[in-house]
Amino acid sequence: MREIVVLSGKGGTGKTSFSAALANLAEGKVLADADVDAANLHLVLRPRVSEAYPFYGLPVAYIDRDRCGQCGQCAEFCRFQAIADFSVRQEKCEGCGVCAHICPGGAIERRPRQVGEVYISTTVAGPMVHAALVAGAENSGKLVAEVRRRARAMARAENLSLIITDGPPGIGCPVLSCLPDCDLAVLVAEPSAAGVHDLQRLLQVLQHFRVPAAVVINKWDIAVQRTREIEQLCAGRQVPLLGRIPFDSTVFRCLQQGQCYLNVPAAPASRATRQVWQALQQLL
Repeated sequence: MREIVVLSGKGGTGKTSFSAALANLAEGKVLADADVDAANLHLVLRPRVSEAYPFYGLPVAYIDRDRCGQCGQCAEFCRFQAIADFSVRQEKCEGCGVCAHICPGGAIERRPRQVGEVYISTTVAGPMVHAALVAGAENSGKLVAEVRRRARAMARAENLSLIITDGPPGIGCPVLSCLPDCDLAVLVAEPSAAGVHDLQRLLQVLQHFRVPAAVVINKWDIAVQRTREIEQLCAGRQVPLLGRIPFDSTVFRCLQQGQCYLNVPAAPASRATRQVWQALQQLL
């Protein structure tokens, strides 16, 4: 079993549309949307949910009013201002447990709180694991790990050899949750000053964790000089360059219709993506 994780230095580089294209090109795979803070792969692949599982974040405080002596010490010592009128505002509770420790009546305990759901779905491109967080909920790194765990379990159960994961943008905790046991990180880069900078940071992270990387330049022809900078960056770090995808309005028209741009085979972006897929298969 092999896993490709598609990443980008920031959002808006075309990472998800590229992931959807790979999903349509590869055979024998499981799809995973690990961009749980802003999941949108489902907009293109239109999954039909067959199973849903609750996802619990870190425990938060709960006050048993029957045992509460209303001394107010819990609110006094809570540095997150999560307790008011002898009840806990769960959206503010960090689950540190100070209130439970300080409560003289033992009226406070920590309980798990559901902050999202994980879904098992079917799509026209294959089975898919994805998730949704409650608005404002955190622990997205833990949810990323859960999505990947279920995707691997599904691949083993159905004897599928490849997992394609649409990862989060940036270099934060959710990205780090995508890296353990990842076989190859495919980085979608855009030719801009910010794009070059973000790609450098992401490559440093991958190098630190010794994760193999390869790069795709999206909309390469909108800034040719920046594209050359990315190519030089890849050459200097000995990172394989899988190819360049040109700016193509077909991509946006298809996204507006909730379709993958590969449905227009003659489109320049479609032809370039198929070439990228051929190069990518050489690294798997």
